[in-house]
Amino acid sequence: MSKRTLDRMKKGKIKYRCKICGSTHSVIHQYGLNICRKCFREVGEKIGFRKY
Repeated sequence: MSKRTLDRMKKGKIKYRCKICGSTHSVIHQYGLNICRKCFREVGEKIGFRKY
């Protein structure tokens, strides 16, 4: 990888990727989850979140 690509990976939207599918869009970084919105809807209840 080029130096520019490595620098871009350290900041901005590409810094956070979904642990499950690898997407960089709408990643939930709060609480250290690093899961995108779509994957969170699938595994949210399994990891202890309740739906209100």
